[in-house]
Amino acid sequence: MRVKAIQVIDQELQKKQVADFQVGDTLKVHLKVKEGDKTRVQVFEGVCLRKRGEGAGKTFSVIKETHGDMVEKIFPLYSPTIEKIQIVRKGKVRRARLYYLRKKKVIL
Repeated sequence: MRVKAIQVIDQELQKKQVADFQVGDTLKVHLKVKEGDKTRVQVFEGVCLRKRGEGAGKTFSVIKETHGDMVEKIFPLYSPTIEKIQIVRKGKVRRARLYYLRKKKVIL
């Protein structure tokens, strides 16, 4: 019975429409940020490093360069704080994990 409950929750969360992106794509992740009693949308633009997990636990990592520093964020795919995910540019890569970009400059 417990397995069924988890499957039902996974199916409900996966009804949310999400852009079909791959590792290596340049993404704009629109996040809802709550400040006091107001909410605003903040955009995080960078290259998708990895996708992992399955069901409601899917996550993806995005890396960007800001003022000479590399910033990497991990987002839950079905998070309610993610308003939308835009694909800016498709990437052509031969790896499933692009961890080598952590040491390089990422060109957007």
